[in-house]
Amino acid sequence: NFKMQMYSYSVTICKCEVVKNDRQWHILSVCSLLLEQCSPRGQADTEHLSRWKRWKRTSSKSLKKALSEVKGFSSYLVLWRHDIHSIEGKFGTGIQSYFSFLRFLVLLNFIIFILMFSFITLPIIISKYGIFNNTIVNISPKYIDNCTIYEPSGNKGLVYFYTYLQDLLSGTGILEVTSLFYGYYTIDAIWISTMRYNLPLAYLLATFAYLALSLLWIIKRSVEGFKQNLVHDADPFQSYCNKVFAGWDFCITDPNAARLKHRSLQCELQTDLQEEKLKQKIAERTMKEKLRIYSLRIFINIIVLAILSGFFYSIYRVTVFSQENSNDVDNANFQANLLVQYLPSMVITLANFIGPLIFSFLIRFEDYTPAFEIKMTLLRCVFLRLANIGVLLFSLWSQISDCGTDKCKPCGYNYKLYPCWESDVGQEMYKLMIFDFIVILAVPLFVDFPRMLLVTHCSCKLVQWFGLQEFGISDSVLEIIYGQTICWIGTFFAPLLPAIATIKYFVIFYIKKICLKHTRKPAARPIRASSSNFFFLLVLLIGLILAFIPVGVSIARIPSSKACGPFRNFNTSWEVIPDTIVTFPTGLQQVLFGMASEAFAVPFFMIICIIMFYFTALARAHKRVVEQLREQLVLVRFDPFYCHNKENVRATEMRHAEEYWFS
Repeated sequence: NFKMQMYSYSVTICKCEVVKNDRQWHILSVCSLLLEQCSPRGQADTEHLSRWKRWKRTSSKSLKKALSEVKGFSSYLVLWRHDIHSIEGKFGTGIQSYFSFLRFLVLLNFIIFILMFSFITLPIIISKYGIFNNTIVNISPKYIDNCTIYEPSGNKGLVYFYTYLQDLLSGTGILEVTSLFYGYYTIDAIWISTMRYNLPLAYLLATFAYLALSLLWIIKRSVEGFKQNLVHDADPFQSYCNKVFAGWDFCITDPNAARLKHRSLQCELQTDLQEEKLKQKIAERTMKEKLRIYSLRIFINIIVLAILSGFFYSIYRVTVFSQENSNDVDNANFQANLLVQYLPSMVITLANFIGPLIFSFLIRFEDYTPAFEIKMTLLRCVFLRLANIGVLLFSLWSQISDCGTDKCKPCGYNYKLYPCWESDVGQEMYKLMIFDFIVILAVPLFVDFPRMLLVTHCSCKLVQWFGLQEFGISDSVLEIIYGQTICWIGTFFAPLLPAIATIKYFVIFYIKKICLKHTRKPAARPIRASSSNFFFLLVLLIGLILAFIPVGVSIARIPSSKACGPFRNFNTSWEVIPDTIVTFPTGLQQVLFGMASEAFAVPFFMIICIIMFYFTALARAHKRVVEQLREQLVLVRFDPFYCHNKENVRATEMRHAEEYWFS
């Protein structure tokens, strides 16, 4: 009886075509082991097998069961598992998807930090204690002496307390000479016995590694979300069946957990019904209403473009002004000089704070669905924030590459203003991350908390009309995507920046959790998690692709500093790759240089296009097969030819369940 109940439960879930969580997956794994024993064919096959094959089949089943047990146990070790389940039950899967996304970024930055620390920072720290021998980068004599002069602004003599605070906020002073920034890494090679550890090559390969790791991990998670999105969008009726018949976890025994699960399903059904209502409203629009809405959307988009242009021009002018005046040592006003130094970060942070508020207000008049409204707001805000970083870097590079006199042309960059330009760019990225973190901390403390006190203790109608601020998922997601893009760009110039990002996101999780439960309220229009997870990762992927551009330009185009860093003896950072390949055997050199030539790139690109076309056609064929199988399942359920005999119905259900399960 137990086996048949488990089998019936698996058939129910298979019909709904959704496995909601790890527990149901574990139950289905156990059911798959029981299918052969339940079926007469499986029992007959077992009786006619030899002892060796019986032992082999039993061992395979035991191994599968052990692996499923380990997988079920490992789910309890997931970071913030209980907190995220509690948020899902109280506020729905839309808000839960944000916290899951935040957890993913914490793990990603921690892995990047381990990678950079292990291959770059740790070898230098060990070598400086005398455990291994090391050699300093030798400067080529073709560069003039002025290029090699670099005096970090370390604190000397009597130091006031506010100086340490300034160093902490700007990355100057004592922080500039630490392993946090690029200028600290001046060792060329580390000798472990007779083996030479090439630090410039390791530095460059570690940069490629963390970018490739981020890309592959995001693509992997995006594919999983895309599959769930396809399943959801395939049939609206199927979505209701999944929630009604397969949405409940029958392993829940705790009353609190059952209440949380009930609220989660209620929020999902509420989202489905609200989206259906909006779709019906859109379908009933007249031609006059459509013309009015489209005209209004065009007008609002023109306003958005004007706002973006104003922000970009302001950032450009402020950055140029700051770089030309921040190093003015004759300025007697310390506070004014400090303000000038922080001016670009302050303007960018202010634009990132004001821009989303304006966009969130304007989009209310465009009459979009809740899901598309979040996507549109995210796209506008992403373009604003990422373009702000691009304008800042463009302004910096225009100053770095500007050689007003012929004296700095042999170096290839403005060494008078930027003796170690990589550390200067790293400091700008560091300041952006610190200021962004300060704003995230300040808004709940100085805006949300006083507003909550007013709403709670003041009965004024105006205060009650404003009420608590909604927990904006698009704004919250954009904050962490913006910070992650800064981290990806700045890691090349500040290798330990991922450690700061890990701590930052770890603290943000608890800040957002407290805001959600005490100082803010959930959005009036809940959103769906299946589409949100995929779209969040898609926007994060856009941020990663845009981060490739400044890092790639810095490595391949801009001359490296001759006064600091591991690439002082190279014209650009990329030159360490061909310099290393030259030391390889002749045959391997020809192969590698051939792979980098156009004769290899053009056929390789054509082959990649053919492979992509093949997989696209294969995906379309699979989609048609799935649609046909769904139609057959519907026909089998309602065809009188199969319904006249209960045994035939039962056999058909079992056969289709087995076909679906093993496919």
